[in-house]
Amino acid sequence: MIGIIFDMDGVLYRGDRPIEGAGDVIEFLKSHKIPFVFLTNNSTKNAAMYRKKLQKMGIEVEEEKIITSAYAVAHYLEKHFDRGNLFVIGGKGLQKEIEAIGWPIINIEDAGSQWKDIDYVVVGLDTKLTYEKLKYATLAIRNGALFIGTNPDTTYPSEEGIVPGAGSILAALKASTGKDPLIIGKPNEPVYEIVKEKLEADEIWVVGDRLDTDIAFAKRIGAKAIMVATGVNTLEDVERSDVKPDLVLPTIRELVEYLKTRF
Repeated sequence: MIGIIFDMDGVLYRGDRPIEGAGDVIEFLKSHKIPFVFLTNNSTKNAAMYRKKLQKMGIEVEEEKIITSAYAVAHYLEKHFDRGNLFVIGGKGLQKEIEAIGWPIINIEDAGSQWKDIDYVVVGLDTKLTYEKLKYATLAIRNGALFIGTNPDTTYPSEEGIVPGAGSILAALKASTGKDPLIIGKPNEPVYEIVKEKLEADEIWVVGDRLDTDIAFAKRIGAKAIMVATGVNTLEDVERSDVKPDLVLPTIRELVEYLKTRF
């Protein structure tokens, strides 16, 4: 049985615009009972928020099929580390997932007096990033707090074009602390630990738009790597890269025809 892991940004949509054929692919999978999950490195939303976004685009999926790097971080922390004080740089999705595990969060208003008490600094994409957030994250990490990143994507595709991602913020903190973050999301294996709980299949396919995260992740977990050219990377990037997909499609729409050759 084939199981498919879909990236979201640049595969199903760009910004708030669906990519043509995305809904048709999902309906084909449902009608043929092919298991799938959505796995996004974008931590700004949680599963409920992403479900609403997809609904507006005519794509109906259960929250259980949506895995974010924010969800993966929260559950990885809970499973592998001792409870401690957290300082979070990120959007609402990351905040909500961290709050859901019940660990204490030191917010930016209290960080000035409590940064020495921070045990974990968790960093995702933060569109409201400030110098103050970077400052207290730096102080805490240099004081011994564990530095954790949701994902390494330095950019992500928006309606306007390619814009800075979480990896850009991680790079700033790495520069100011000299520390490398523990990264939970793609292409690293910790997130696959979460995926395996939700996707049972004999053969895994990964459909994504980035060579350094989606395709590298597929190669790392022994999956079939399918790249679509509607996101960050292009055919020219593939030619220059050491990381090669098994298949390149212009858009997700062409995946239906490819699937028909198997079902």
